[in-house]
Amino acid sequence: MSFVKKAMKHASQTEFGRPESFVPASVDKWELLSALTAAAPDFDLSHRTLGVLRALLTFLPDRAIPAGAGRAVVYPSNRTLSERLNGMPESTLRRHLARLVELGLVNRQDSANRKRYARRVGQGVQVAFGFDLSPLNGHADQIFAVAHAAHQRAERMRVLRDRIAAARQILIEAGQGACAGLLETARLILRRKVGENDLAEIAARLDEAVARLEPVENPADNALPQVEMSATGSQNERHIQDSPEKDIDSERAGEATADIPRSRVSAEDLGQILTACTEFRQYYPGRVRDWQELVAIAEKLSPMIGIDAPVFHDARLSMGAKAAATSVLCILERLGDIRSPGAYLRRLAQKARAGRFSCEPMLKALINRADSRDCQLTI
Repeated sequence: MSFVKKAMKHASQTEFGRPESFVPASVDKWELLSALTAAAPDFDLSHRTLGVLRALLTFLPDRAIPAGAGRAVVYPSNRTLSERLNGMPESTLRRHLARLVELGLVNRQDSANRKRYARRVGQGVQVAFGFDLSPLNGHADQIFAVAHAAHQRAERMRVLRDRIAAARQILIEAGQGACAGLLETARLILRRKVGENDLAEIAARLDEAVARLEPVENPADNALPQVEMSATGSQNERHIQDSPEKDIDSERAGEATADIPRSRVSAEDLGQILTACTEFRQYYPGRVRDWQELVAIAEKLSPMIGIDAPVFHDARLSMGAKAAATSVLCILERLGDIRSPGAYLRRLAQKARAGRFSCEPMLKALINRADSRDCQLTI
C-alpha cells in the first residue's frame, strides 16, 4: 500500500522543469473513475473522497483526460463543489480535497491569492488556477492494473466463500459436534468482510475436517431406496414418447438396455439414462440430443427439487458433470422417498471424493423397477 502511494505521489508532484511520465494518449475519465472505485481499498480511498473526485471530473468539459501537466485544470469554488455534492460541509470538502492531493491523484495549481480562476484570450484558456486532474492520466496504467488484480481477488474470494458454505453444511448434516468451534468460526467469517488469506485458511481447515469423515463401507448404498408402490397398474405404465424418424438410433439404444449386462450399466451411456429416468420430461419434454443438454437440464432442475447451486457445483467437481447430472435425474425419479435431496447429493459427492461412488446401483434400481412394471398380465 505504501509503495503504491509513494509511486503515485512521485509521478505527479515533481519539481519545476523536470519531465513527468504521462501516457501518450488521453484516458476516458469515467472508465478511470470506475477502475479507481474497484481498487479503492488498495489506494485507501473512501467512497466520499471518490465522490469529491467525481464532482471535480464533472467540471472537465471533455470525457478524455489529456496527457500533459496543466492541461486538465478545473477551477470550481468550494461553494460550487459543495452544491454539486448535495451540500457537503466545506470543512469536510477541504479534507477530502487534501486527501486527493496527498495521494497524488490531483495537483494544486494555486494563484497568488489562492483563488481559483482562468484567464482567456479569445475562446481559449491561456492560464488556469485550481485543481489539475492530469495526474490521473499519468497513473492510468497503474490504476487499471490494480483494479484488474482487485477483480481477480474478488472472484477468488467468492469461490472460497462457496467452498466454506458447502463444507460447513456437510459437517453440520454429518453431526460433527467436535467441530463446533470451527463451524462457528466459519459462520462468523461468512457474515463479515475478511481477507483472502483468512478465507483460504478456514476453507483448508473445513476441507480437512470433511476429509476425516468416515466413508460408507458398502458401495451398494449408492442405490436409491426401494419402496413398495401402492398405485394401480394403469398408473405405472411405461412412459411413451413420439420421436422423429432421425432419432431411431437413440431409440434403439434405449430399447437395447435390457440386453446389456447389468454390470455395464453406467452414467456414460446416454441412452440408458434416458430410458431409466423419465420424470424430468414433465419439465423438459423436448428431445435430448447430447450430454451437454442433459447436464444443462439437471443444473436447471436442481434448485427446483431442493438442491442449491453450490451443492450441484461441488458434485460436478467431485464426480464429473455426467455423473452429477445422472444423480440429479435419479433423485428426481424417487423424490417422494428422499427427505433432503441436497443432503443426499452432498453425501454422494463426499463418497465420490473418497473414490467409493458409482452411478451403477442407482441405475440398476431404476431399470429393475421399470422391468417389474412391464410384467403385467395381458388379455
